[in-house]
Amino acid sequence: MPAGRSSKIQQHLNYRMRVSLQDGRQFVGSFLAFDKHMNLVLGDCEEFRKIRQKTAKTGDKEEKRALGLVLLRGENLVSMTVEGPPPQNTRQRAAPRGAQANMGAAKAAGRGMPPQPGAPGLQGPMQGVGGPSPAMMAPNRFGPPGYGGPPRMPPMGMGPPGMRPRF
Repeated sequence: MPAGRSSKIQQHLNYRMRVSLQDGRQFVGSFLAFDKHMNLVLGDCEEFRKIRQKTAKTGDKEEKRALGLVLLRGENLVSMTVEGPPPQNTRQRAAPRGAQANMGAAKAAGRGMPPQPGAPGLQGPMQGVGGPSPAMMAPNRFGPPGYGGPPRMPPMGMGPPGMRPRF
């Protein structure tokens, strides 16, 4: 691992982290990513915030809210602390009941891949949709359709365009 600035924080990727913000909120979630601005991505995130009561007798009440995937702006971060280690099985997730075997599986497509028969979306538009007919696209010996032959000479007495007629 390189001895750069980010190597210390890279050690904590996938850990369960608690992040404190300037406005007093705290986020707890799986630390998934960061960038040069210290923007963070937390997965399975929960927000904790303290609500002050109107009466001084009772203490502050803490409210919890489940958020999911969260992007936090680095400008607002105050601190990060480790809540727990990364989960052991991050790659293996149970498939939901009734799910197809290949559902959600990534398959290569596009440049460098031969077209597979039956692969939807890779054969171009359907017949008759989205373009000129094949007859219009066929090469023509005499130019575009409707011209009817090779170029002809102008009638006698008329020169090329831009020249005065000869008498």
